[in-house]
Amino acid sequence: MNFSRLNQARRGVGPLENELIDDYVAGSISRRTFVTRGSVLGLGVAFMGTIIAACGSDKAAAPAGTTAPGGTTAPGGTTPAGGTTAMTSKIKQGGTLRIASQKPGSPLDPVAMDNLGSYTPVTQSFEYLCGKGTAASLAPALAESWSPNADGSVWTFKLRKGVKWHDGKPFTAADVTATLDRLAGANLKAYIKAGSAKATDDATVEVTLNKPDGQFPYQVSLYNPQSLITPADYVVGTTLDKRPAGTGPFKLTKFDVATGATFEANADWWGGKPYLDKLEFIFSDDIATQISGLQGQAADAIVQFSVVGGDALLADPNITVESIRGAAHRQIWMNTREGTFMDVKVRQAIALGLDRQALIDTVLKGKGDLGNDHPVAPVYEYWDSKQPQRTRDVAKAKSLLKDAGKEGLKITMYAPKLQEIPQLAELVQTQLKEIGVEITLNIESTSTFYDEWCKTYDPICDGGKEFGIVDYGNRGTPDVYLVKAYTTGEWNSAHYKSDTFNAAVAKYQASLDTPSRATAMVDVQKIASEDVPYAIPYFYNSLTAHAKNVSGVVVSGLGHFECGKAGFTA
Repeated sequence: MNFSRLNQARRGVGPLENELIDDYVAGSISRRTFVTRGSVLGLGVAFMGTIIAACGSDKAAAPAGTTAPGGTTAPGGTTPAGGTTAMTSKIKQGGTLRIASQKPGSPLDPVAMDNLGSYTPVTQSFEYLCGKGTAASLAPALAESWSPNADGSVWTFKLRKGVKWHDGKPFTAADVTATLDRLAGANLKAYIKAGSAKATDDATVEVTLNKPDGQFPYQVSLYNPQSLITPADYVVGTTLDKRPAGTGPFKLTKFDVATGATFEANADWWGGKPYLDKLEFIFSDDIATQISGLQGQAADAIVQFSVVGGDALLADPNITVESIRGAAHRQIWMNTREGTFMDVKVRQAIALGLDRQALIDTVLKGKGDLGNDHPVAPVYEYWDSKQPQRTRDVAKAKSLLKDAGKEGLKITMYAPKLQEIPQLAELVQTQLKEIGVEITLNIESTSTFYDEWCKTYDPICDGGKEFGIVDYGNRGTPDVYLVKAYTTGEWNSAHYKSDTFNAAVAKYQASLDTPSRATAMVDVQKIASEDVPYAIPYFYNSLTAHAKNVSGVVVSGLGHFECGKAGFTA
């Protein structure tokens, strides 16, 4: 241990950063956790490298063979961790990248979009303050750096200079403060209020939170998709196709929700002129069509696909497949406030009727982790490995239904035609039949499904159907799931309200060091699993694929397909 070097490096950072360094020095967190958490606190790569070198070793390193949150493996090819296609050879200038993508299930509204199909095209033009780093860490984007005050209640973002909007106007702090004011009434209402963000100069924004939060930068990053930065004069409800704008590497030139979208390169992008001339998105909800398009060379890449129907890609030597092990999952929602599922016994019966391992083996071919009816995935540092795993118990499920007066229950389940979800719905239908529940399936296009999920969305989820399956993409932390699907009304299709649960989440968010957050998260997981507003059977590996001659694409497992540094190698 080089204490002289360590102490010298620590002098320039604040209390939260030093607490993190203390945790790492003491060996209570791994190098991976230190780097991820350090990136959230705004510590630079060079600074963290100095700390790691001074310590001399990683006393709590992850065991060999484990995969970091957001890390990648490559069943059909080799890619590095972090969701970026390997730079195997020099990328050539020019060309059009044809991308098979899920059809947008909502308007291209950067504030109110709610599905992966919409995230993909919108994020070609608009950008976040914080971007994607290695695994679940963050990296500079429109913000070059950020730092918290002593308790994490105020965050200061230093903005990148020289950035221009697509119309040539300069990007300034005024755009960021106006964006955050708009989000204060919607996506970020749990964190800030109007006026919380103030520009201290043209390139600096200071954000005062409603309460301390040591992970706030995740809320203005790609892991919170609706936090894209829009121009100062942007009006809520404006869509990208109606006002093509942004600071990103590509400009929208054509959009048809039924067929696709076209983008041209932004030669003035702050990240440098893109290699690619154009992007062509080919929209389809039919995964077989997407896969045949890639294999038949009608497309060069697929944003995301499932193992079911995608087996051919995994074995194709001409295709590179990336697999991101993260927190992406499916929620089986049950309306807790009215109708069939008000009695927790009914919800617990549904959860006990699921054979989770069989679901993973059948629809994921083993590429996933068991879910325990809470959204904290095993890849998270806060996952409680000591919590008993819920397993199938048909007899107990039947008994609970009988006690609740719901024997012979008949119910309609709503689900989108998206990746493996139709097959999951069919298996759930079969499994729950064994506990005496008869399910009628209503599988529909993503263009109409989200109205069944959250019928009213202005800005809260209200109405909708009482039972169904909805998709949730990968996040670097569980905060978005906990806040939006459980503690607020925004995506709360279960209409779940629990003061006890809300208090547990608040305690977790107020805990500023890693060990205390892990302790607080124990109650969060326990309460969610017992109340079961959502049955969460598994966390799936997010799969994306592209031709062998495509390189430089950055993926997140959340519908992002960043092509600013992408191109063709041959």
